[in-house]
Amino acid sequence: MRRGAALLLALLAAAAYITAPVSGQGRPVTDSGAETPPTPSSFTPKDSFLIDCGGTSPLTTGGKSYKTDAQSNHLLSAKDAIRVADDKADVPSPVYSTARVFKEEAVYSFPLAVPGWHFIRIYLFPLKGGDVDLASATFSVVTDDNVLLHSFTPDDKPVLKEYLVNATENRLAVKFQPLKGSAAFVNAIEVVNAPDELITDSALAIAPLGETTGLAHDAYQVLYRLNVGGPAIGPANDTLGRQWDPDTPYVQSKEAVKDVSVPTSTIKFPDGTSRLVAPTAVYASAAKMADADVGNANFNLTWKVDVDASFSYWVRLFFADIVSKSTNDLYFDVYINGRKAISGLDLTTVTGGELAAPYYKDFVVNQSVATDKLTVQVGPMGQDTGRIDALLNGIEVLKISNSVGALDGEFGVDGRKADDGSGSRKAVAAVGFAMMFGAFAGLGAMVVKWYKRPQDWERRESFSSWLLPIHTGQSFTTGSKGGYGSHKSGNTFSSTMGLGRFFTFAEIQAATQNFDEKAIIGVGGFGNVYVGEIDDGTKVAVKRGSAESEQGINEFNTEIQMLSKLRHRHLVSLIGYCDENQEMILVYEYMHNGVFRDHIYGGKEGVPALPWKQRLEICIGAARGLHYLHTGTAQGIIHRDVKTTNILLDDNFVAKVSDFGLSKDGPGMNQLHVSTAVKGSFGYLDPEYFRCQQLTDKSDVYSFGVVLLEALCARPPIDPQLPREQVSLAEWGMQWKRKGLIEKIMDPKLAGTVNQESLNKFAETAEKCLAEFGSDRISMGDVLWNLEYALQLQDANPPEGAQQDGDGDDGGSVGGSSTVSGGGGGGGGSSLPPDTSTTTAGAELFQQLADMKGR
Repeated sequence: MRRGAALLLALLAAAAYITAPVSGQGRPVTDSGAETPPTPSSFTPKDSFLIDCGGTSPLTTGGKSYKTDAQSNHLLSAKDAIRVADDKADVPSPVYSTARVFKEEAVYSFPLAVPGWHFIRIYLFPLKGGDVDLASATFSVVTDDNVLLHSFTPDDKPVLKEYLVNATENRLAVKFQPLKGSAAFVNAIEVVNAPDELITDSALAIAPLGETTGLAHDAYQVLYRLNVGGPAIGPANDTLGRQWDPDTPYVQSKEAVKDVSVPTSTIKFPDGTSRLVAPTAVYASAAKMADADVGNANFNLTWKVDVDASFSYWVRLFFADIVSKSTNDLYFDVYINGRKAISGLDLTTVTGGELAAPYYKDFVVNQSVATDKLTVQVGPMGQDTGRIDALLNGIEVLKISNSVGALDGEFGVDGRKADDGSGSRKAVAAVGFAMMFGAFAGLGAMVVKWYKRPQDWERRESFSSWLLPIHTGQSFTTGSKGGYGSHKSGNTFSSTMGLGRFFTFAEIQAATQNFDEKAIIGVGGFGNVYVGEIDDGTKVAVKRGSAESEQGINEFNTEIQMLSKLRHRHLVSLIGYCDENQEMILVYEYMHNGVFRDHIYGGKEGVPALPWKQRLEICIGAARGLHYLHTGTAQGIIHRDVKTTNILLDDNFVAKVSDFGLSKDGPGMNQLHVSTAVKGSFGYLDPEYFRCQQLTDKSDVYSFGVVLLEALCARPPIDPQLPREQVSLAEWGMQWKRKGLIEKIMDPKLAGTVNQESLNKFAETAEKCLAEFGSDRISMGDVLWNLEYALQLQDANPPEGAQQDGDGDDGGSVGGSSTVSGGGGGGGGSSLPPDTSTTTAGAELFQQLADMKGR
C-alpha cells in the first residue's frame, strides 16, 4: 500500500512538473523537446574589476587578486585623494586594512564588455587613524538606476554589501555620496559579471500562491547565503567567488536537526543542470530530521532570519537527496513564512529519477506578507508515503528593489518615493464611503418595511421575506428570486454530460418509500431531506425541492454542475438527480453522523458533544475541502455558504463540505473579485462582501473563522437574547482573543482537555480568518496548515483529561440524523440553540444589520 501510494504521488508530481514551468528543474528541455546539453562547470567572467581601495601594492586573498588604487585610477572620478591604512586592524581579510575616503561625491565608472547580471561587492570597515573619523561617516551609494545604500553609518565591524544588478548599458557607475559635512569611504570594491541563469525572470510567489514574472528588471541585495548542515564555503571554493556561511546561528530548535554530509563526488549533475548556481559542496551537506524522542515524529525543521518588512524577498532553496537509500521514498512539505510553498516534494521525480542530484526552487515573498522575520521550514507530509523525514541543503535570501529601484530607504535615485499603497487605500476609502451611504439608504428602506410589517408576521415561517428584499431559507440574497415556479420543462440534463446518474421520479419514490415522513432526516431551505436506498442497496440522502421553497432552478443547476466536476474526500459526493415531473431532486452519499453542528452542542439523544481533538480533526477536514474548492480548478470555486450545518460527518466522522447551490466560480484572469448579489447566512456572512457585493475566496475564509469559533465555544453565531456586546460570536470571540483570555469563553465541556498552545494557535487562526478586510485574511491553505499545527501541538502534549484515541466518548456508535443541508437547517426535534436566520425577531435582526456596517 505504501509503495503504491508513493508511486501515485510520484506520477502526479512528475505530471505537475512537466506541465508547469519551474525554476531549478532537474533536467530542462528545449522548445523542440530535446534535453539541453551539459552546462559548464566553471565560469570565466568577461568583466572582472577587483580594487583594493587605498592599497599601494597588489593583493591576493581568498582566491581573488585585487588591483591597487594607482592601477585603477582611470576608473575613479574624485576630487579627494585621502587614503587610510591600518595593518594591525582586527579584520577577517586584508582587504579591510586599507580604505579610500571621499568628502565629495566620487564615481567609479566601469566599462562593461557584456551587458546582463553583475555582482557589485562593497567592503566596509571604519578604520581608525587619519584626519577623518570613519566611524561617524554617513553616506549613500547609488548606481544610475538603483540606491544601494542610503544614509549609511557603519558599525564597528567589517561588513560586505553584495548586490546583483542587471546592467543594460556598456557602462556601470557606482557613486559614493557623503552627507553634507560628513565623508564616504570604501575598503574594496568588486564588479564582476554573473551567469545569466543565476537570476531568472519568474519564480513562485507565496501569497497568493502562483507564478510571478518580471524579476529580471529588479535589482537584488544578497542578505543570506547559507550552507545548511555544512561548514562555511569561502570565495576560493566557489566558482563565482561567493561566500557561504554556516546555518547554525539561524536554526530554531537545534535538537530537532541532524546535520549529514557525503563526499562531493556523490553529487551527480544530470545533463542540463547548472553547476554554477551553487557549488557542489552545498549539495553535499544537509540538515534532516533528528531522531526525536517523541511518539509521533512529525515536526518541522525551521530556519529564521531577520529582514526588513518594507521590502519583498527572493528565496532560493537548494535540495539534494543524500539521505535516501532508494528512490521515491522521501516526500516532504516546504513552508516559507508559515505558508506551504511545496506540497509533497519528491526529489527523485523532479531530478529525473536519481538520488543525490541537485535541485533548487525559487520563491518570492511579497511585501504584503513580509514581516521582520523570514522563516523557512521543511517537514514530513504526515501521510503514509514513505519515510518520515525532510531535508534542506542550502538557503539564499535576496532583498528585491522596491518600486523606485531602491534597496535601502524609500526614495529612488531621482528622488521619487516608493509606492506604499496609500493611493490604493484612498481609493478604497472613497468606495467605502459610497457603500456606507448606500447601506444607510438600504437600512432606511428596511425601517419603512418594518413599520409596515404584516400583523401576522410572528406566525409566518419566515419574516425576512417581507423585511429583506429576498430570503432563501436560512440564506438571504439581494438578487432575484428564481424560485421553484421558474422551473420549466426541457431543462433535463443529459447523462452524457458527466452530471451523475439520472433518476426517474418512480425510482426516487421507491427509494424513499414514497417520501415517507419517517424517512425525513433533515429540513433545509431547499426542502426536506430523506434517507433512502437505491436499487443496488446503497444508502443515500435524497434532497427534494419544495414547492414553497424560495431556492429554485438556479441553485439546483449550480449544485449539479459544481458537484459533478468536483471529487474530493472532504466534499459530499453527488450520486445523481431527478428533474422529472416538475421535480427538483438531488441524491447524495449518505452521511451517517449528520451535521457538525449537532456534535458541537450535543444534547440530542445519542449525540454527545465531541472532544477537542475530534473537533479539530473535523475542522481540518472541512478546511481541506474548502482549500480544494479554492485551488482545485483553474479559476477556483467560492462556496458562499460555509457554516456548521453545511459540514457533514460520515460514519467515521470524516468531515465533508456540502450544499453548493450558492457557489460561484472565482474571479477570472486579471480580476480581483466577482461582483454579485449578496448570498449567505447571517452570522457567518463576510461583512466586507455584504458592504461591497464583491465576492472573493476570502469571504469563505471569514465564514470558516466563525465556524472555528462555533466549534470552540459551542454557541450560535448570532444570539439576540444575549447582551448587545455578545450577540455576534465573531465580535465577542475576538474581544476575548485580544484580551488573551479566549479560554474563558471555551465550551465548558472541553475544560481541562485542551493543550494551551494548541488553543492559542487555533484562536490565532480564527482571528486571521476574521480580519475586517479580505486582503488581510489568510488563505484556506494557510488555515489548513495552522490547524494541522494546532493538532500537532495537542498530540505532542495532551492534558491529562484529553482523550487521544480520536474517538472520545462517542466511539463509533454516535447516532444522530444524517442530512444533506439545503441551505442550512438540521433535522426536526433538535435541542440545539435556535438558528437565528429564521427565528430571530425582526427588530433584533435589523439592529444586527445596522451594527454590521462598521465592521
